[in-house]
Amino acid sequence: MRSGPALLGAVSALAVVGATTAFTLGTPTPAAAATACEVGYTVNDWGSGFTANLTLKNVGTTPLSGWQISWTYAGNQQLQQGWSATWSQTGKTVTVTPAGWNGTVAPNASVTAGANFGYSGTNTAPASISVNGAPCGGTPPPTTTTTPPPTTVTTTPPPAGGAPALHVAGNRLADTAGTPVTLRGVNRSGGEFACVQGNGIFDGPMDAASVAAIKSWHANVVRVPFNEDCWLGLPNVEPAYAGATYRAALKSYVDLLHQNGLVAILDLHWTQGAYTGNSSACADVNSTCQKPMTDAAHAVDLWTSVANTFKGDDATILDLFNEPYLDRAVSGSAAAWTCWRDGGAACSGIGYTVAGMQTLVNAVRATGATNVLMLGGLAYSNDLTQWLQYKPSDPAGNLVASWHSYNFNTCSSSSCWDSQLAPVAAAVPLVAGEIGENDCASGYVTGLMDWLDRHQASYLGWTWNTWNCSTGPAMISAYDGTPTAFGAGIRQHFLAAG
Repeated sequence: MRSGPALLGAVSALAVVGATTAFTLGTPTPAAAATACEVGYTVNDWGSGFTANLTLKNVGTTPLSGWQISWTYAGNQQLQQGWSATWSQTGKTVTVTPAGWNGTVAPNASVTAGANFGYSGTNTAPASISVNGAPCGGTPPPTTTTTPPPTTVTTTPPPAGGAPALHVAGNRLADTAGTPVTLRGVNRSGGEFACVQGNGIFDGPMDAASVAAIKSWHANVVRVPFNEDCWLGLPNVEPAYAGATYRAALKSYVDLLHQNGLVAILDLHWTQGAYTGNSSACADVNSTCQKPMTDAAHAVDLWTSVANTFKGDDATILDLFNEPYLDRAVSGSAAAWTCWRDGGAACSGIGYTVAGMQTLVNAVRATGATNVLMLGGLAYSNDLTQWLQYKPSDPAGNLVASWHSYNFNTCSSSSCWDSQLAPVAAAVPLVAGEIGENDCASGYVTGLMDWLDRHQASYLGWTWNTWNCSTGPAMISAYDGTPTAFGAGIRQHFLAAG
């Protein structure tokens, strides 16, 4: 749904993991031009390629700005794709410069970045790494503490009796015991718009009582939309609602859901990219509305960060992009689906460079995260007609087809569901990430939920918010779970399903 108060009227680890190598360049005797820094370089190698993870720590007493990291390989290592920085390679020499949003490193702070490389023969680590043209030097300030290597991520599994860790088993989601799991739940809108509008991080309470109200409907999943600019802490967002503060708030809410036995779906809802073509929701380059597809400028950095935050937590599903509408921007169905999968040069008619679904899947898997991934189709995720044909490759085998359905969509009849959706649901897990209607009633969603039940698909109502249902489908009138007429139909169905 194109959400937000102003818009509601109108959503494996590498297949083989080889040796991991690491070294840290500390503080050798500094040359005159040396930078007070430490550089960490670690490698996750699978034989024909590897992921290089890089960290730059400022051990000086003043901010480090405009940094440049470089090294030279001895072998034939070749850069393929980088994230969280600008990566380039000339001959055997690799150069890494800031992405724009991480160009200044405060004293005792660090930045991290990563890239995938291909190679054959021997993958020897670089003999030395330079920062701003010289090896690191300088004296750490007294408050310097030792930090773990940049690839070390501490994750806390769901507590006993908590949310199930999920994977794809044929055309169903299943838990670790192999038992099929059907998800029925709600969307909790707010994290995608409040922060970028300067109104906070969420819309309404996100505390234990509000989660208990959701659970009282017999829901077992909550989808949480979020914002690219706010997660990355880009300059257009107020610092109080961005960056580490924003990320910690989302992580805390996901942890709270898990503690209550609820699966979480993190949904990238609003992203960057200046688009003024057909069905444009805004002309702003910033993440203030729904764009046709994810942007190459930030989406890889975004999903690398999110995946590193939630890898090891397979009770969290990652919804790579809310509602693609490339069919409105790119001429021809085949061209739109090719753009959806491949991005870049395949996307004519869009003013910014698109990151396709394959790129996003690669970014997540490069971190080692095996979380189930949801991929919405075209026409605001209402069109899955060629989803199977253009399905990206995934070494983890954990892709789910995401579908959105409202009474005003093109595919809104049982005959359409039978012809377009049933073949998809027979091949892969189908999750209707958003279902709803704009008439403040529940007749449409009741018939839809019956159909989805017959096809063993999952579904989530839009949305667990208290705005007037005439401006956007609202399931509740109060956060204690008091249903609207629309929400009452969904609640009754959830309770009957157990």
